[in-house]
Amino acid sequence: MTIPVECYFVLSALLFFIGVFGFVTRRNLIAMLISVELILNAVDVQFAAVNRLLFPESVEGFFFTIFSIGVSAAESAVAIAIIINVYRNFKGDEVNRIQELKN
Repeated sequence: MTIPVECYFVLSALLFFIGVFGFVTRRNLIAMLISVELILNAVDVQFAAVNRLLFPESVEGFFFTIFSIGVSAAESAVAIAIIINVYRNFKGDEVNRIQELKN
């Protein structure tokens, strides 16, 4: 018994909206990074689901998913390095502290 493709679409939509909600409501940089990762994971699930729906015999959607996961990992590494520098300079990882850069 296989899982219907619609379930993957629902999962992708839930991940996307949870990520957007977390990004908009959180002020902690790490929590915002996790929210962005949730959004990217929603896109990965969507790639795989659309590939399964439209072209069940090919694997191009899965290659896009693997490539996207690699890009997400690199993005996370760079973002964590930036967050560590912000924490060292401002003694916190809140977005409001970064506003001090403008003054």
